[in-house]
Amino acid sequence: MNIVYMGTSVFAVPSLQSLIASRHQVVGVISQPDRPRGRGKRISPTPVKEIAQQHGIPVYQPAKIKAPEATQQIRLWQPELIVVVSYGQIIPPEILEYPAAGCINVHASLLPRYRGAAPIQRALMEGEKTSGITTMFMDEGLDTGDIILQLDIPVKDEYDHGQLEAILAEKGALLLEETIDQLENGTAPRIPQQHELASYASRIGPDDEKIDWAQPAESIHNQIRALSPAPGAWISIDTYKTKVFKSRVISNDGSGVISQVVEVGSEGFTVQSGKGIIEILEVQRAGKKRMPARDFLRGCKLQPGTLLA
Repeated sequence: MNIVYMGTSVFAVPSLQSLIASRHQVVGVISQPDRPRGRGKRISPTPVKEIAQQHGIPVYQPAKIKAPEATQQIRLWQPELIVVVSYGQIIPPEILEYPAAGCINVHASLLPRYRGAAPIQRALMEGEKTSGITTMFMDEGLDTGDIILQLDIPVKDEYDHGQLEAILAEKGALLLEETIDQLENGTAPRIPQQHELASYASRIGPDDEKIDWAQPAESIHNQIRALSPAPGAWISIDTYKTKVFKSRVISNDGSGVISQVVEVGSEGFTVQSGKGIIEILEVQRAGKKRMPARDFLRGCKLQPGTLLA
């Protein structure tokens, strides 16, 4: 089967690699335009583009997928199927309707829960104990198409966004293989979503990143792991913006002076939240490297009783 692959982020890489290794032919890849990345903000190819170029697959990067020339390019490739994984733009009807086998999507949630741009991060923020992968037929809505297959994944308390994303990406590639097999065999189901059960996973923004110590310790911990490794939740210590990447809930009960450092220990420091105590284990001060909190404390003489912003 001739396939056009549309994807951008690191989450989309395993599915592309799986297709390249399969009996199918990836005739073209569409990805978002190259953008600044990393500390140096150098213009860099998207993760999906890098893989496509390594295998000599043509790559097209339109600023807007709704532009007529984007549809023209897809028609030149003549795909029988379009696979979309973490692409980042809404696909117009003229593209959705073109391939004979349709357009299918690999989405990192158990739809209809967590439709939208940040399903993994929002699920972690909510403290979900189960996540998963959905493959679906795409329609004009935002993750509203008929479900083909789903796979549940347990979420361990210590998983951060990077870890859970890697697991879901690999499982998504396997589920994509099974989905395409069923499409070819004519056995792929079409299960309408229960729209009344839907929730929306909005894109992460600056308002999501600042830690509010008035929140319960469990909520703060979930925020920290949802934003690790990027963009990172943050606090202010000695007026310096300090990102927090790893934490541990010490207690879910009790109260005290909110935002007060309770103890400075061998692994990190504990802070009183609105409900319970949380230990900060890994941080990064602006302009410095990410490091264990114990190393950070050698250069920052944080004392019990200090109030954090």
